[in-house]
Amino acid sequence: MLVVETIARIRRDHLVKGVPIKKLARDLRVSKNTIRKVVRGDATSHTYERKIQPLPKLGPWVEALERLLEENEKKKRRVRLSLVQIYEDLADEGYEGGYDAVRRYAKAWRRRRRLSASSQAYVPLIFDPGEAYQFDWSHEYAVLLGTTTKVKAAHMRLCHSRMYLVQIYPREGQEMVFEAHEQAFRFFGGVCQRGIYDNMKTAVNAVFTGKKRDYNRRFLEMCSHHLIEPVACTPGAGWEKGQVERQVGDLRARLFARSPRGCSYAEINAWLMDRCIEEARKRPRPEIAGKTVWQVFEEEQAFLMAYRGPFDGFHATEASVSKTCLVRFDNNRYSVEARAVGQPVDVRAYADRIVIRQDGEIVAEHPRSFGRGKIVYEPWHYVSILQRKPGALRNGAPFRDWTLPRALTRLRVRLAGHDDGDRQFVTVLTAVLEDGLEAVEAACAEALGCGACSADVVLNILARRRQPAPASDIPTPEGLQLRHQPVADCQRYDSLRGAGHGAS
Repeated sequence: MLVVETIARIRRDHLVKGVPIKKLARDLRVSKNTIRKVVRGDATSHTYERKIQPLPKLGPWVEALERLLEENEKKKRRVRLSLVQIYEDLADEGYEGGYDAVRRYAKAWRRRRRLSASSQAYVPLIFDPGEAYQFDWSHEYAVLLGTTTKVKAAHMRLCHSRMYLVQIYPREGQEMVFEAHEQAFRFFGGVCQRGIYDNMKTAVNAVFTGKKRDYNRRFLEMCSHHLIEPVACTPGAGWEKGQVERQVGDLRARLFARSPRGCSYAEINAWLMDRCIEEARKRPRPEIAGKTVWQVFEEEQAFLMAYRGPFDGFHATEASVSKTCLVRFDNNRYSVEARAVGQPVDVRAYADRIVIRQDGEIVAEHPRSFGRGKIVYEPWHYVSILQRKPGALRNGAPFRDWTLPRALTRLRVRLAGHDDGDRQFVTVLTAVLEDGLEAVEAACAEALGCGACSADVVLNILARRRQPAPASDIPTPEGLQLRHQPVADCQRYDSLRGAGHGAS
């Protein structure tokens, strides 16, 4: 095959300088027929492609190789095999040829496959300010408390300004969808008229012909609260929300290439929010010359609907309460008040907490745990049971490593030396349910200050503080006597006698 420089020299020397073909053939070591073909034609380059590629060793294995290539293309990109691995699989089946033949055939096979695939044309979309946003999820990695963790990233993007927000969550549950929307709407300072989604299970129960969908009831409640019209894409037509689809790949390289680090989801989300603002301030808005994404976003904010306040975004389910005052939810168990035992409860799961209700009243509220097999106790839920079983205070699982206020802790240590110390301390703990922790803590501190370590003294102080003190209080000097003593009213008896009582 002649290179372009050789062809150019042949044409110049022969057609311009008149150098004979025989001399050119001798000087350039090119056949005279080839030179005649160059000077008689107008082509400035010559290429040659072999029409039939001999495959002496690969030939019998072409069908098996194409099968392996086809199976590999159907896999997700992250788990696809390399050509070397495909060659090794083919060799295990009995292929004795070299890797290079497999590589060349695979390259030609992929080229033919691309050419045979039907090309699709798309219509560019344009959105008015405040008209619509797009929402999607992606799987990323973050370092939480020093451990690399797979997280779910919620992406929301305004279609007009291209402003976006990315926040990470442990899962893609419905309560996480609600929380992601609340965070985004507060961040944008308003709400668009339409929301464009794929057919995620937390939003769509069933897909019908065309754009008709059976939306999830709670998801529709969220849209109704914010006055949003939900729009679901055609299945398999990701280009209908192409902005956020492309954003997933772009931000993976910019924000998640080096896994973000933090001690909690809230810390990493605050960092992500700052990065989104930083990126928007410096990146130009496509199709609007001279303006950044942030500048167009500031203009779009005036067209957004007003944010109507947070939606009560929980995922509800019914559960039963065990005899140990525990409710099972999402592979974990949470304690509830003892009075809830034996009756069903409603579990409301939020993105960050669990609220348990019974007959409309809250019987427990805990920070949400996303592990497996964990038990989350609230010791105060079991205090009413201790009245019947005070001995459980020493070995009860809810009371292990229970951190109490300082005065209560000191009183517990002092009462430990008494024969009925557990029962007395349980009596003090029970008072917390009526008077509150702050009042009982102050009463314990006062009793300890007087040198008294008794449940009766603490209850006496609490009872005295519940009653308003009379105006003529007389302070006692010290000790365990009551601080105020009432003054006797002797005229009371004369008034009774004058009324005819006690007359002989």
